[in-house]
Amino acid sequence: MYHKPVMLNECLEGLKVDPDGTYVDVTFGGGGHSLKILEQLQEGRLIAFDQDEDAKKQSENIQSRSFTFCQANFRHMKQYLKLNGIAKVNGILADLGISSHQIDSAERGFSTRFDGPLDMRMDKKGSKNAAKIVNEYPEAMLHKILGMYGEVKNAKTLAALMVQQRSVKKFERIQDLIDLLKPVAPRGKEFKYYAQVFQALRIEVNEEMQALEDFLHQCGEVMEKGGRLVVMSYHSLEDRLVKNYINSGKMYGDVEKDFYGNKVRPFEAVNRKPIEATEEEVNENNRARSAKLRIAERI
Repeated sequence: MYHKPVMLNECLEGLKVDPDGTYVDVTFGGGGHSLKILEQLQEGRLIAFDQDEDAKKQSENIQSRSFTFCQANFRHMKQYLKLNGIAKVNGILADLGISSHQIDSAERGFSTRFDGPLDMRMDKKGSKNAAKIVNEYPEAMLHKILGMYGEVKNAKTLAALMVQQRSVKKFERIQDLIDLLKPVAPRGKEFKYYAQVFQALRIEVNEEMQALEDFLHQCGEVMEKGGRLVVMSYHSLEDRLVKNYINSGKMYGDVEKDFYGNKVRPFEAVNRKPIEATEEEVNENNRARSAKLRIAERI
């Protein structure tokens, strides 16, 4: 069984599905969100994206003339919409982060719970995996990635240790990395520490922050006036980019203003503060704990 989608009802309410509209689910995963959107469509269309081979297999179970699946990274959204004859859409949903299905397969190398190859590629055809990063990146780069993407406290120390270790023996498996992390992890918080390091590597392997920026810029370009953008993120870095983009039309820097001093930005936030999962949902589904949902409308 694939993971249970987080805040499913809140996502769908945020999208305000028009039965005849065109929608995009850029993170198909196990198809939980897509199926719910399809239930509400009549003459409308749903285009779903996922670069993962397993997600593609999952998509083949959906027999609906309204549904089109694109095996691609969502950073190529605009291009694939164009290929499918679509210029404008009425809503876009993105559930960022990683599906528990991917985490649960040892050979993908995403999880600290199993030993497996140090991989972490969401697209198995990608040329860069986690082993390549820890074995080949310069120390300063490792320091930056661990600090920025993993918010790892002792990133500098850890980067130096990785470089020292790989000169003796290359990292190949998850266990090789865990063995290095054990002595430097804060006592009693080992698993959180491992997760932060793994998150940093995963984000770098899959260029997740760059992909998110590329995707967000395209949202303003393809969205019809009044269309909804619904984005769920699982760590502060992603949430900050999404929040900045909604508030200012840019990921960094100040909002641009027109001649009259009005803000120039494609979206208006529907909810000022991000929506979080109910306590009940968090108890049922641990992934929901860190989820933050932001909804914006095209102006």
